[in-house]
Order: sequence, then structure tokens, then C-alpha cells
Amino acid sequence: MSKTRKAMRKITLFSTLLILVTLTLTSCRVSKTDKNTLRFPLTESISTIDPVNAYDSVSMSVVYQGYEQLYEYHYLRKPLKLVPLLAEDMPQVSEDGLTYTIKIKENIQYHDHPAFKKPRFVKAEDFINQIKRLAFRPYRSNGWWLFDGRVVGLNKFREEVGSDFSKLLSTDVEGLKALDERTLQIKLVEPYPQMLNALAMSFTSPMPAEAMKEETFIDELIGTGPYKLDKWFRGSKLFMSRFKNYHKEFYPGKGDRFAHSKELLEDAGKRLPFIDKIEFHIIKEAQTRWLQFMSGNLDFLRVPKDNYHSLVSPSGELTEEYKDKDITLDIFSSFTYWWFSFNMKDPIVGTNKNLRLAIAHAVNIEKYIKTFTNNIGLKANSIYPPGIPGYDPSRKLPYSYNIEKAKEYLKKAGYPNGEGLPTLVYDTRASSTTQRQRAELLKQDLEAIGIKIEIKLNTFPAFLKKAKEGKLQIWLDGWTLDYPDSENVLQLLTTQNQAPGPNVSNYSNKEFDKKFEKIKVLSDNDQKYHLMAEVEEIVLEDLPWVLLYYSRDYIVYHNRLNNFRYNDLVVNKVKYLRLK
Repeated sequence: MSKTRKAMRKITLFSTLLILVTLTLTSCRVSKTDKNTLRFPLTESISTIDPVNAYDSVSMSVVYQGYEQLYEYHYLRKPLKLVPLLAEDMPQVSEDGLTYTIKIKENIQYHDHPAFKKPRFVKAEDFINQIKRLAFRPYRSNGWWLFDGRVVGLNKFREEVGSDFSKLLSTDVEGLKALDERTLQIKLVEPYPQMLNALAMSFTSPMPAEAMKEETFIDELIGTGPYKLDKWFRGSKLFMSRFKNYHKEFYPGKGDRFAHSKELLEDAGKRLPFIDKIEFHIIKEAQTRWLQFMSGNLDFLRVPKDNYHSLVSPSGELTEEYKDKDITLDIFSSFTYWWFSFNMKDPIVGTNKNLRLAIAHAVNIEKYIKTFTNNIGLKANSIYPPGIPGYDPSRKLPYSYNIEKAKEYLKKAGYPNGEGLPTLVYDTRASSTTQRQRAELLKQDLEAIGIKIEIKLNTFPAFLKKAKEGKLQIWLDGWTLDYPDSENVLQLLTTQNQAPGPNVSNYSNKEFDKKFEKIKVLSDNDQKYHLMAEVEEIVLEDLPWVLLYYSRDYIVYHNRLNNFRYNDLVVNKVKYLRLK
């Protein structure tokens, strides 16, 4: 090693040690100025704060604190239950299931914005504006799939308006009407049992016409939520503060006849929100996040894999080492799961099923789960996660870790021992150490059968951009359900949702599409479950995904944080939290 390289290595090691020592010595005490400020960790950069495209968990963590929707999930109920948020009540639905009439609450004020000459309150028309934005082609909205082919006249509107922003507001949609300032009517092409779930998603946040512009909202957040945007330092921090004119919302639980811990019901009936400010800290490295948490600079944290054994006892409780540190460990079920994805339009992996089977048999899934989840993750057996109606725990996958079978399939693919196969490209979801390690483990597995892999590092926003543009070949993919229904899984695989939609695998199968059209209009029943099993057989046969595991979350938080409970689908949780 040259003297220059040795010197550089010493400087790097010294810098790293200095950072670690500084973090470790940071006081655990909260100063008076931030006593009522929540320190919220984010693992990656925020890709967008515009609800037209905010669809990753990092961006949604911010968006749901500032934007609101007609409905939300009850914070305490299990199983999940939708309740009114900006709507005055649950909708009136016609007998044929095609017409939804929704009354909107009075005096719901938007955050201040230069476009408003006086305080601006929510109107029924604002919800129509946002649904139009989802349909507007230039925005390439991740949320278009929610309404594609479902609202009378909306697809016609999409074609008529094209890329002409000047027509966006002036062109009407037959199935979207403001009957008066506070009454919204939606007419559907066919019954859509998931409509209420769609109206609880950030995609359907109201948008005032006078604030709308041709480009998306890159640095603005124009919502009605409990927190308004103050400052955003891209790649590092984002600050929000309590909206002083937030409408009357109350902590749930008062008068409800269901059992919960005393702590969760202490605030029943009290005015929301409790916390004054939110600091979102973008910290990409797991160990840096851990040190910041232990120094008191973050209020909660998903337990990093490298700290799991020191923190969690074999019985799943805090170890003796951490019991006196005034922190709590909780285990929460999750609607998140993971798989390796293939681009089915790729001329190499997308056209050669035997190559995909070779890769599927070469992946040591048990080792992957042990390495990256400390065996917390549950090995996946189905394209549907546990917790949604129709999930079959007895389902078996048509592949398992088997090097010899992997080599046989590689030979059938036309590449014995990898001969003649071009180097495949694996894109990381981000540039963190964990994401690099995940890529390296897959690379080792595939090199064992003769497949060469090039790893391309991406920032998280860059990864999402490549996915929307269909420029990936192989990558780690995952999904957190928007609502507990098989339709929310299957829409990831339908032809009409190919990139830039949520079907970033670009999977397409006519028989799948035909059965999906039937499933999406069915309520939970045996007929639906039978069709779910049939479409799953189609997907497993075509193999666009190599399923890995279902997540479970071990989350640790400082005891100054009250009312904390974690649920993938209750993203607007900050308003319920209280600091002491």
C-alpha cells in the first residue's frame, strides 16, 4: 500500500472515530427549546412531497402529516376501520354501488399560501382537482391506477386534455361533480369495493385550483393537516410545525367499547395535535441512526439488525443492558414484504423463464432472512401477505434454494455454467451500507452458479426514477399495502399499470388481467378467494418475482413518547403522539 493511501486511510478512520465519539457524547437530555419536538428518523432522501406522486414510505411519512383525505384509519382499532376525516360522515352509496355522495366538513382551512388572498377553506371541487391531476399524463402519477377505468368519463378526460395544462381545470369529468361547495359526487363505471380505501390515500388529498400550476409541487406543501412545512434541506432534514388553524380533531377512544392499554386511552377526547414541531432527520446508515437514537437525538427507531442481539433477549424482551435506559421495545405486525424483481420487458431476463428459475433456485433465502432480519422476517410463501382475506398459509412456492437445480435451469436457459450470458445488472434501492450488503449477498449466490452481476448504486430518488422509466433489470422490490385487500397486491402486476405505474416489473399476462378484472369488483367471499388462488398460480408460473420475506417490526422508542403504536397503514400518526 502506498504512503498516500495509508495516510488517506488514517484520515478516514480518524474522521469516522471522531463522528462516533461526538454522537456518543451527545447528551441524552432534551433541551427546553425542543421539549415538544418529535425527532423522526428517515432512512432515505425524500423523493417528493406532492401527493400526486408520493408513494414510497419515506415521502409518505412527511406527506401524511401535512395533507389530509376524506377518510382515515382509526388509530386504535384492530382490525383496521375507516372513519371520516375531512368527510362529515361515511358516504351515501347507491344500491347499485355506482354512485358515492360525500358531505365535507365545514371550515377546513388550508395552510397559508401566496395564492390565497384570504383564508381558504376546502371545497368539494378541490377533490375533483386532485383526481384530475392523477389523470394528467405529464405528471406520470403513481396514483393513476386507483381511478383508471373506474370513474365515468375520467379516461375520456385524460385523452382530451393530453398534455395541455390549460385544459386541466376547464375540462369537466362526467362522473365527478360538486353538487354544492360541500357535497362531492363520484359516479363509477362499475362497483369498486375499494373506493373508500382510495379516498383515504394521500393521492386523493384536496387541491385548491388557485394554487395549482403546470409543474408538480416540488418544494411546497398545500394541505389542511395538523402540520405545515417550514423548511426542507434536501438530503438532510425537513422541519414542520403545528398549523395554528387546524380544524377540530380529537384523540379517539372516548366512549368506544373496546379494550386498549390505559396509556393509549389517557388522551381520549382531547384536541389534536399534541406535538408542536417535527424534525425529520434523513440518516441513511443504520449504525448512525442507532447512535443518534441512543444519544437521545431520535425519538423512535426500527431496531437495526446489527444491534438486535444486544437489545433483544431470546424471549423477545429488552436485555438487562437496556432495561434501565428509559426506553421501550415493541413488536408490531406489518403489511410490508420483499422480493427480487425482474423487468419482464428486459431482452435477457424477461424473455428467458429458465434463467429466472435458475436465479430463483440460486438465492439462499434463509441466509438472506437471517443476515438482514435476524430471522425476524417470515419466509414468504405467497404473493399475498398474511393479514389479508384470502391468504393461504399452506401455499408452496415452485422454487427453493438448490444449487444443482439452479445449474440445470441455467443450462436449459442456454447458458451452461453461465457461458455466453452477458453480465446482469442489479440496481440498489439506495447507497447505504445495508443496501450494498444485500446486493453483494445476491451477487455471491449467483456467481456460485456462473452468473456475473454488476452492482449499480443509486440514491433512493434515482432508483425510483429508473423504476418509473422501466430502466431496471434485477432489483430488490417491496410493497407496503395501502389497504388490506388482494386487489392492492394484484394491481402491481396488471398490464395497464406497467411503468410508470406501480407495475415496475412490466409483467403482462392476458389471463391474469381477465381474472383481475373480476376480482377487483368482488367483496370478500369464496368466489373471490378461488380467483385469487388462480391468478397466483399464473404469477408463480411466469415468475416475475422471487419472493423473500414478510416483515415484522421491532421498534424501540424513548419513554418520553406517549401513545406510540406502529401500523403500516396509519401513516398520519404524528398527530396522535404526545411527548412528556
